[in-house]
Amino acid sequence: MEKITVESIINAPVEKVWQYWNEPEHITKWAFASDDWEAPTAQNDLRAGGRFITRMQAKDKSTGFDFEGTYTAVEPNSVIEYRMDDGRMVKTVFAKDGDGTKITQAFDPENENPIEMQRGGWQGMLNNFKKYVENS
Repeated sequence: MEKITVESIINAPVEKVWQYWNEPEHITKWAFASDDWEAPTAQNDLRAGGRFITRMQAKDKSTGFDFEGTYTAVEPNSVIEYRMDDGRMVKTVFAKDGDGTKITQAFDPENENPIEMQRGGWQGMLNNFKKYVENS
């Protein structure tokens, strides 16, 4: 099955974008797709073979899940690849774009939800990240 791709240009240097993408105290501020969700906890061991886990849940606590996986490749300020615990692969590329940084994420779709819904959720999270970084 073809990968789904989302992207955004963040008006910040790649070093700041990398830091905000990977440090748990920042992850908890943006790792959700809509304002009625939150990410109360995050752990991140950013190295090949390292694990990550971010709790994503509705603010009213009605539903939630742990987003977790294992890094397969990490190139600082450039590329992150990981395998989610369900086996799907994700590749995130950070590229200088003028004074900003372009983030491109490509991921294997899951089988439960429509492709457009999956793309929308991941794009929503990326949009949330952009807003957080640019206003911090």
